[in-house]
Amino acid sequence: MKGANITVKDLVRAYRLGKVEVQALRGLSMSVKESEVVAIIGPSGSGKTTLLNIVGGLDTATAGTVTVGDLQVTALSPMQLIDYRRTTVGHIFQTLNLIPTLTAAENIELPMIALGTKGNERKKRIHELLEIVGLTPRADHKPDELSGGEQQRISMAAALANDAPIILADEPTGELDTTNAKIVVEYLVKISRDLGKTIIMVTHDPNVARHADRILRIEDGVIKAALTPAQILEPTAAISYVDQLRSRVADIDTQMEQLDKDFRAGKIDGDQYAEQRQRLKQAKTGLLDELHRMGVVI
Repeated sequence: MKGANITVKDLVRAYRLGKVEVQALRGLSMSVKESEVVAIIGPSGSGKTTLLNIVGGLDTATAGTVTVGDLQVTALSPMQLIDYRRTTVGHIFQTLNLIPTLTAAENIELPMIALGTKGNERKKRIHELLEIVGLTPRADHKPDELSGGEQQRISMAAALANDAPIILADEPTGELDTTNAKIVVEYLVKISRDLGKTIIMVTHDPNVARHADRILRIEDGVIKAALTPAQILEPTAAISYVDQLRSRVADIDTQMEQLDKDFRAGKIDGDQYAEQRQRLKQAKTGLLDELHRMGVVI
């Protein structure tokens, strides 16, 4: 099955932490074309994984809509979401999500068993997918007998098992070294090119992001910029991104100081103060984590 268009409009996701409401997504809108590879970048806590989970039917939106092909995902019931996850979306996670007691082939087979695919069809599909990810000789190996890169490629094959048009990859190279990360992302792009799948991948690695057709940067729960691979490749773009993160940290510090003054002056009540300070603190922590991963200490 070929890929599908994805349209996200005015998406909001809010969580309650006691009396405090934290908004992970704040009216986010974006679109992804059929068979396109899109990378999502942004600081920790900016809403990247939340966005992926709602598109993938693993989480529900507070407001807004997600449409995949002709299907409005945000209108589906819990039972309909189960079917959606089995047939329309393939998930690839950072944590190499394989069953340790099963072989590579058996891990690929699991999604097909859940869908009720016949045994002979499953065997044929396993063989096809092992060829696609270049691991036919490793079919009978268990995860602990595979390298991290090989495990992630088996995860890709499992995500493709039911021929889903959409593949969602959350930090697919996050636990891999540079060499294996390059191999994995090249296979992801190959899947899109050869099979026509629509792929959205969340990543903090510019080397991974630049393999995409387009790069979207999330900040504070909304899309702040759309970049081309060439733009993220340029050293000036990387420097600019670090400077932007530093600027956001400084801006949040200023906002927190003003918030303290407003509270002491009685301009806002305790609930408003706690809610706004929690939101700012969460945003600052995410920005500092992102800078730390980039080797920047402030």
